[in-house]
Amino acid sequence: MVKLTKEAKRIINDFGPSFIATASKSGAPIVSTHGFFRVLDDTHVVFAEVASPHTAANLKENPKVSAIIYERSTRRGCRITGEAEIMASGKLFDDVSAPYAERGINIRHVVKVVIEEAVTFQSGRFYFYEPDEV
Repeated sequence: MVKLTKEAKRIINDFGPSFIATASKSGAPIVSTHGFFRVLDDTHVVFAEVASPHTAANLKENPKVSAIIYERSTRRGCRITGEAEIMASGKLFDDVSAPYAERGINIRHVVKVVIEEAVTFQSGRFYFYEPDEV
């Protein structure tokens, strides 16, 4: 288990949306976006699964997960890897689901991740090319 740094916590809580990567038992990958991705404590993060059935199915078969939280305007980000616990009930599920329920959004699962690695970064300059220049 790895402890999140203050910078990692700031990036995760300030930037919000994330890209979550999972893989099935056979190794078939999937990446999906998640609007709710937050620090739970020093060694765990949590995200809500609203409409990503492949993410939930993969995590049931293979609990390994990776996430990127990235702010394009500052090019700052955090990459998390870890092992997920997927839940559809309980106190944490209720706590995460409550703000969504107030807006009429149904949370299918809440995923708690034990952090195995957390890396903050600032990416370099991005270059965009026309297709015939590549």
